[in-house]
Amino acid sequence: MEYAWYDFVGNLGVVCVLGTYLSLQMGGLALNGLMYSLINGLGALLILVSLFFNFNLSSFTIEVVWLLISAYGIGKYLRNRPVTDP
Repeated sequence: MEYAWYDFVGNLGVVCVLGTYLSLQMGGLALNGLMYSLINGLGALLILVSLFFNFNLSSFTIEVVWLLISAYGIGKYLRNRPVTDP
């Protein structure tokens, strides 16, 4: 079995997604926080990079949706954050 650079990138993405979920369950990240959505989105993007080289339709579909949901969460956070006076 060959282990290419894109496999490593995909594995980093898996660590991001699983790490954020674990951190959420352990109380380290807030569900509505920016970091949760950013790291999840990064993880999905890294996994998509690996899928570009070794395509799988099911995995591609879930990662695109995961990325879109993360983008929604980022947008929601940015819309709802309190505005501070300079």
